[in-house]
Amino acid sequence: MPESTKGLFDYAAYVSIAAGILAAVGAIGAFVSGAEGSGSFLAFLVLFLGTFPITAYAITHADYMRARRERAEARELIERLLEQNGQAVTKWRQFHSDLDRIIADERAKLQKEVHEKRSEAERMVDFANNREKTIDNLGRRFLNDTTKWVGSKLTGQNFSTQKDRLIKAIEFCRKNEYEVPADTEAELLSDLKREYEAVLRREHAKAEQARIKAKIREEQKAERELEREMRRVAAERQAIEAALAEALAKAAGEHTAEVEALQAKLTEAEARSQRALSMAQQTRAGHIYVISNVGSFGESVFKVGMTRRLEPLDRVKELGDASVPFPFDVHMMISCDDAPKLENALHRALHGSRVNRVNLRKEYFRTNLESIREIVVEHHGEVDYVAEPEALEYRESIQMSDDDFALVEEIQYAAGVADEDDWE
Repeated sequence: MPESTKGLFDYAAYVSIAAGILAAVGAIGAFVSGAEGSGSFLAFLVLFLGTFPITAYAITHADYMRARRERAEARELIERLLEQNGQAVTKWRQFHSDLDRIIADERAKLQKEVHEKRSEAERMVDFANNREKTIDNLGRRFLNDTTKWVGSKLTGQNFSTQKDRLIKAIEFCRKNEYEVPADTEAELLSDLKREYEAVLRREHAKAEQARIKAKIREEQKAERELEREMRRVAAERQAIEAALAEALAKAAGEHTAEVEALQAKLTEAEARSQRALSMAQQTRAGHIYVISNVGSFGESVFKVGMTRRLEPLDRVKELGDASVPFPFDVHMMISCDDAPKLENALHRALHGSRVNRVNLRKEYFRTNLESIREIVVEHHGEVDYVAEPEALEYRESIQMSDDDFALVEEIQYAAGVADEDDWE
């Protein structure tokens, strides 16, 4: 029913109620007023009784309409709630469907990830199982190859270097989880030491052969020098004898000064001849020299060697010709019948003072001259020596200014003492 009709019925009900109330009031008033008002009382009573059904109907109808309206509103509310419930159910079903799909997707992803992780874990387990074996193989191969390489590069001069390389290789293996036991390390170092001893023996054999060859060459050279000296002395003696015979013939048996001088020369020539012959017969005779080279090796470094040459200073000059920048200074030149014995005694006594502790064929010693002199006195006897080295060229070189050096260079070049190759 439209809202306007509902309001009209409500209005009529209210009017009927009001009219009934007015009729009742009028009837009561008429009744109170007596006989004159009895007619009015009856009229009002009839009016009241007439309006009561209408009023009751109006009230009942109004209640009905209100209940109907409320029922309609309740139905609308129920329909709206049902619609909302349906929408909620639809959304719930869609959410449930989406949730099932998401769960299925996540389950599939998780299964795939679990499978991949399981495969990776299996690979890691296999790698872990084989890792120790792989490390052992690689470490053993590396250590064996390094040991062979160190041994192949071993010489008489680099034992300490090669030993350090082997120890570093062992430490490298240990840092990379390849354990090298202490007894294995000791065995490897012991093997390296034996290899070094073998290398030393081979090098010593080569050096000994070279020394023997050098000794043979030196002796052959000394023999040639002795032969030349004996021929020269013989020729000199013959010349002196001839001159003496001629002088005696002229002097008719008189002893003149010229004859005496010739006789002295002849005696001296015979002495030189005997000395040369004696040295030729005594192959161990020779000279021990003690020399230094301050400009080349510094202070307190001496070379102690031996030569069998008739002129031992020739050997010293050879040593200072091209191998060093300055000539050697001679501190001692000792002539003795057994030069190798004295040289060996000096080398043994000075062994701890060697400059080169690897190549024992080098004859350089860091010591003082007085110590050398005491050793010579002990094994040979007193000897004259020069305590302070001259080192003239060295001292002149360190004192020479650049201008003086340029001047000396120009003068030597102009005089032909040096050529252009000396400045290349």
